[in-house]
Amino acid sequence: MAPRPPLRLRPHALRSAALSLLAVCATLAGLLLGAGAPPAAAAGSLPCDVYGAAGTPCVAAHSLVRALYSSYDGPLYQVRRASDGATRNIGPLTAGGYADAAAQDSFCSGTTCVITEIHDQSPRHNDLTVEGAGGAGAANVAAPADALPVTVGGHQVYGLEISAGMGYRDNTTSGVAVNGQAEGMYMVTSGTHVNGRCCFDYGNAETNNMDTGNGHMDAINFGTECWFAPCYGKGPWVQADLENGLFQSDAGYSRNTANTGTGPVPFVTALLKNNGQNHFALKYGNAQSGGLTTTYSGGEPTRSGYSPMHQEGAIVLGTGGDNSNGSIGSFFEGVMTSGIPTDAADDAVQANIVSAGYGGPTGTTGTLNPGSEISLRATTSCCTGDYVRHQNDAAVISPVTSGSSALDRNDATWIVRRGLADGSCVSFESRNYPGDFLRHFDFKLSRQPMDGTAQFRADATFCPQSGKNGSGTSFASYNYPTRYLRHYDYNVYIASDGGSNAWDSTASWAADVTWAVSSPWAP
Repeated sequence: MAPRPPLRLRPHALRSAALSLLAVCATLAGLLLGAGAPPAAAAGSLPCDVYGAAGTPCVAAHSLVRALYSSYDGPLYQVRRASDGATRNIGPLTAGGYADAAAQDSFCSGTTCVITEIHDQSPRHNDLTVEGAGGAGAANVAAPADALPVTVGGHQVYGLEISAGMGYRDNTTSGVAVNGQAEGMYMVTSGTHVNGRCCFDYGNAETNNMDTGNGHMDAINFGTECWFAPCYGKGPWVQADLENGLFQSDAGYSRNTANTGTGPVPFVTALLKNNGQNHFALKYGNAQSGGLTTTYSGGEPTRSGYSPMHQEGAIVLGTGGDNSNGSIGSFFEGVMTSGIPTDAADDAVQANIVSAGYGGPTGTTGTLNPGSEISLRATTSCCTGDYVRHQNDAAVISPVTSGSSALDRNDATWIVRRGLADGSCVSFESRNYPGDFLRHFDFKLSRQPMDGTAQFRADATFCPQSGKNGSGTSFASYNYPTRYLRHYDYNVYIASDGGSNAWDSTASWAADVTWAVSSPWAP
């Protein structure tokens, strides 16, 4: 492509002398650890404790949901509210703990907030801010702060949900690998919020938001884009974005027929490590259970420019190195290390991620209070064993019993959230597709990822009322208040009592718009 003018970014504020000294000390500690046998990680160690004890200290540690060092008690991320432009840092409840999401809820009450900064917990202070324009995309916008509510470790927290046109970056980092230096990285993401556009990345990128050539990136990519055929299965795949290609092997295409992708797993650990000279490896795991699977471990790409690598040391999240920003994705936590972590350290980190309790039960069930998990049962005489579920994205009703498959029971379970457009109403988040909500479009209901727009917020908000048939609950559409959630011909709509559409039929309308709020089918 023809060269484009370089991006002009506002320089970071100068580091304080104290922080600089801390960074130097951390570097020396890492060198000392690498010189001898690394000490064992202490019990209860968090990911950066594990990597530091193994001689490969974190040079970046980003998370919206929890601390990544057992002693960390600083800010995790910053939100800005729409009402007055004020900002607030959100930190952990305790040192080494989970995010104080209640502080965000309180600060953003009655308005909306976006995420303006993701703080680096490492001594390097490689904080991520909203990414500016680049060679392949216009300047990004900040992600909505409430788009990805999730339970982690029994705590209600928020992840980062990226839609097209959103991304974060730091072009002036400290300690990140450059010019063929070794590094490792992982992120916890989701297999349920992906697409095939470029590029949902986390990792090392160019410092000018431009494509500067082969080997100038070293970042994890997660999505369904198959850059080099063949790719096996439907994905999404953990790939290495090494610039000008998403690599599953040294040949680019997959050499591993068993690597068909993670599938729609709600929480995924994606891992890349690269010695910068002649070897890189890719791994993935279910962030809720089990260990890691290595999908590739071998030489650098055989094309020119990748051996050695030419990393520039910027950090990108949510876009490609040249700000290719058509992708979508979810981000909960991620780190980058100095040097290649051992497999044993990777395994210990995966064990810690599993122990963190991603996607666990909210702790309350069967009510319309925010955070409660429920199922919605039809009350019309024809269909009292049918529940609202998502199927191929559409909202339908179908029978669900204790003998139903785990997938069916999960699809019929919803988490009650404060109304996205009005906190006195409710929104329904999918139990097994974090960040996806019931939303009406052309009067029909479906499961869709929250994009932060006012239109989505309104379409996904429903106001409970006494059931129209004298029992149970009816749900009025927030932006079409004379229309209620109704099942008709096994699909779910917002329907009025009489009208030109088939689903507005007056026959059995009162029963069809009345629901029993019941205990959830998912465990």
